[in-house]
Amino acid sequence: MNWTETLHTAWSAVRSHALRSLLTVLGILIGIAAVILTVGLGLGTQKDVASQIDSLGSNLLIVSPGSSTDSSGMRGGFGTATTLTLADAEALGSETSAPDIAAVAPEKTTSLALEANDTNWTTSVTGTTASWVDVRARELEVGSFFDEEDVASAARVVVLGSETATELFGRTNVVGQTVEIDGTPFEVVGVLASAGSDSSSNLDDIAVAPISTVANVLVGGTSASSVSTIYLQAASADQLAAAYQEAQAVLLNLHGITDADSADFSISSQEALVETATSIYQTLTILLTGIAALSLLVGGIGVMNIMLVSVTERTREIGLRKALGAPPWAIRRQFLTEAAILGLGGGILGALLGALGTLVLPALIGSSVVLSGAAVAGALGVSIAIGIVFGVYPATRAARLAPIDALRTE
Repeated sequence: MNWTETLHTAWSAVRSHALRSLLTVLGILIGIAAVILTVGLGLGTQKDVASQIDSLGSNLLIVSPGSSTDSSGMRGGFGTATTLTLADAEALGSETSAPDIAAVAPEKTTSLALEANDTNWTTSVTGTTASWVDVRARELEVGSFFDEEDVASAARVVVLGSETATELFGRTNVVGQTVEIDGTPFEVVGVLASAGSDSSSNLDDIAVAPISTVANVLVGGTSASSVSTIYLQAASADQLAAAYQEAQAVLLNLHGITDADSADFSISSQEALVETATSIYQTLTILLTGIAALSLLVGGIGVMNIMLVSVTERTREIGLRKALGAPPWAIRRQFLTEAAILGLGGGILGALLGALGTLVLPALIGSSVVLSGAAVAGALGVSIAIGIVFGVYPATRAARLAPIDALRTE
């Protein structure tokens, strides 16, 4: 028999027991679909995380306040005390001490009530400088962002997030309107374009005002000079590491700290966030793929089982073919081909189900699922391999049958 005849005979044997064949490949089908969806979910999650990190800004370093030792000698974790000030931000913006830092945007954030047209809305009010919109890679939907002159004069102007503007004013043109923040009137000069959400906040529900205004008019007191976070933009991606070292050196010197391990601040970069997230999701993807692979093992055992049944049912046919001169390798090839067809059939159906899942699943879980061509190709290859591997024993058993014994079988 040539390959064409072998394939035709194998396909006829599989098709003659269509329901049994379908049930046989069910395990492979589920396993292949699970592998494709698992890999797709991992890639989609990495894509979402990378997108969220990119939304923070380009070539970004984030300086967060650390903790200082209190009177009892206890020391808390980062973020438990305010240790960053406007003076720190000004020093980081110095070209002399930090030449690789292109822009600095300190943030002073508080939650306050906003009121406009008898509508009240409590949101995050952020005080910052004019460079914030570029450092954070934000765009304006309408209007403009405040400038350095507004910061210097502590102007009572505000830029609203798209959601905040909608909640307060609906669909009307809000530029030029007045909104009261904690009872103080502010003029709306612009509305930020929608940016979605990050891991901790809704980026569209925000009010941004000059940091001098927020510090002196809305907050005041002893905490007026403190800032919540300082965002630094390196001159380029290649200078990110240098900017990190410069920022650390400047802050350690200002805070009078000689040991970096005792710093009362932390500096994180996008690269570190991406690497951490990628490492986590790669580990999860490997774990989930391993679990999905168990379905493939079960499917392979099913193929072996049904091929053994097929050998038993066709013992007389095998004896007749061997009596007519069919060599053992031809019998072995015949049953291996049938097993490979079952594996490929399960792989194709599983790939189709997995591809359909990448279209449906994002709407159900709210996360991206990326269809990987490499995962599909690999899954199809694995499905064929499973059919062949688990078909070796039944095929070898069939090839070893003695013609006389086979013909005597009832």
